[in-house]
Amino acid sequence: MAFKLFKRKLEPKPIFAALGTDMHCHLVPKVDDGSKCLEESIDCLRTLKAVGYSKVIITPHFQYPRFPNDEDEIRRLYEELKVEAEREGVGIEMIGVGGEYRIDTGFAKRLENPRFLLVGGKYVLVEFSLHQQMMGCDEMIFDMQMKGYEVILAHPERYPYLNVQGTRMEQLKNQGVYFQINALSLGGFYGEEAKHKAYEMLDAGWVEFMGTDTHNTMYAQALTELSNDRKVMKVLEKHEFLNKTL
Repeated sequence: MAFKLFKRKLEPKPIFAALGTDMHCHLVPKVDDGSKCLEESIDCLRTLKAVGYSKVIITPHFQYPRFPNDEDEIRRLYEELKVEAEREGVGIEMIGVGGEYRIDTGFAKRLENPRFLLVGGKYVLVEFSLHQQMMGCDEMIFDMQMKGYEVILAHPERYPYLNVQGTRMEQLKNQGVYFQINALSLGGFYGEEAKHKAYEMLDAGWVEFMGTDTHNTMYAQALTELSNDRKVMKVLEKHEFLNKTL
């Protein structure tokens, strides 16, 4: 007798209620490699709500020259999304729009006249290249700190040139940089190396924030599956994150 085995569809569990706020996602439509339309953004926001988040800060890419976004335009588009989310009754509180700023060849010029969209009113979320770190990163981070900004480095577990056992990651911590891991790294979404490093960082006490980095419905589906992961549930029970302060 021929038959097919079907994978049981997992329902979302509200395990991320312990965090309260997702502070890293790309749901302003059509401004970067994230959501492509309002409908997709609304679907993703519903998933965030279903897995336990009560608040969200959306953080589009600012990356020269790939995503040369303008802060004022991002604010306008964010407000359009917020109105639509309220109209659709999504039920998650949209508490602000930040940015994910790539430290790249255009970043030094941005520092001359900073207009950063801040996470929680005080943090600048930055990212490095996934391939190699740009020279002068430390100096630019220091310049930001001297201007009064707190710096969060997005998903350090994903950079192949950063390791818990190496000196570079420790230098960044000693410089006062906060680390934000991606929740999906804990489930292997970005590969086993990123997963392993994320858990190592947690064990070392080097993680202050956790974000979903949700880009689209594929990420949202992965987040639903992750919400059924018992190991991730234990991480959220064991560790304290600063998300709840946002």
